[in-house]
Parts: sequence; C-alpha cells; structure tokens
Amino acid sequence: MATSLATPHHSVSASSTGRSATARALLACGVVAGPAYVALGLAQALTRPGFDLTRHELSQLALGDWGWVQIANLYVTGLLVVASAIGMRHHLRAGRGRTWVPRLVGLYGLGMIGAGAFTADPGLGFPPGSAADAMSVSTHGLLHLAFAAVGFCGLIAASIIYGRRCLSVGQPGWAVYSIATGLVFLATFVSGATLAGAPATHSLATLLLWIGVLLGWCWLTATSIRLLTQHYPSRWACASP
Repeated sequence: MATSLATPHHSVSASSTGRSATARALLACGVVAGPAYVALGLAQALTRPGFDLTRHELSQLALGDWGWVQIANLYVTGLLVVASAIGMRHHLRAGRGRTWVPRLVGLYGLGMIGAGAFTADPGLGFPPGSAADAMSVSTHGLLHLAFAAVGFCGLIAASIIYGRRCLSVGQPGWAVYSIATGLVFLATFVSGATLAGAPATHSLATLLLWIGVLLGWCWLTATSIRLLTQHYPSRWACASP
C-alpha cells in the first residue's frame, strides 16, 4: 500500500522536473540566438565579395548565390528566439510583464522569420552587378522592412517592460540596463530609418542600426542567462538579489 501511495507523488515530481528542464532548454535558445546570428552574419560579411559593413545592411546578405545562408540564419535564429519566449513564459509566472515580455520577445522572433521570407532589395552595389546608387524599394523589400520593424519594436517594448518590472521590485541595476537598452535601441532605429533614404547619410544610418541591434541581442542574451541562473526557475527573475 505504501508503494502505491508513493507512486503518484514520484510521478508528479518527475513531471515537474521534466517541465523545468524543458523550460531551461528553451531559455538556453535565447542565450545562443544572438551570438550565433551575429557570428554567422559577420562571417558572411567579411567573405562575401562586394559586401561593405559600412554601407550595406546585414539583411542584404540574403541576396545573391549564397543568399540562402543568411535566409537560413534568419529562420533558425527566429525560431530560437520564439523558443526562448516560450521558456520565459514558464519562468515569469507572476507580476508585471509576465504575459507581455514573452509575447513581445516572441514577436521579435516572428519578425526575423518574416524578414527571411521576404528578402531585402539589392542596392548600393550589392550583390555585385546591382547599381551602385540603387536604393529603390519593391513590394517584397517593403514587407522585409515591415517585418523587421515590427520585430525590433517587439524587442524594444519587451526590454522596457522588463525594466519597469525590475524597478517595481527593487532591482534598479537591471531596471536601468533594460530600460536604457530599449530607449537607445528605439533612438537608433528611428534615426537609422530616417537617415537611410539618402546616400549621403546611409553609412551613418547603417552604423546606428548596428548599435541598436547589437544592444538588443546583448539584452536578450543577458536576460536569458539571468533567468537560467535563478535558484527557483519558476519564479519571477527579479525576485532574486
């Protein structure tokens, strides 16, 4: 009788442990997504003929004979970000942001997948053979920009909301970091989008977008690591000192 009574307890415990392990694996996707995306993107940027990091956006690597590599990079990274959002939903079970932070992070991942489905337009001499001064926008190019913009806005909002939650529970360091990341990303995104339309300021726009995107990836990586290292993974991350 004692054995039969203990069996359900052990079954529930094993099930809970399994769910926790799954959530941690999903969060780990958020740790590797940014570094993997940036590393593969830079590897292409430094080896693809005609590509100039000071003039061309990373998304233009989806063009040309080797464009499938960057398209796959967008798809796989987008799926990793969506997976990390699911992991966040498991961990953030109480308090402000428990619903919207994971949803907005997931929106970023979906934006990347959409940006991979609709490639950017050729321009400024890339891929080789395109006009050096071409800056026209096609329908698929416009959809690429729209998906990217929606994804960026999702990550910006997620970092700010997470920062406000940290502030409300007495975690000023993480609050300042998260909110500052969101605000700087927003500023660089808006400024970059504004300046990108003119050839004279396109290089500056590219630099600003790089700054914003790198800050966003750093925040997602750091936040995922923080959630992973909590002693009680099912509690809100900001609850620990």
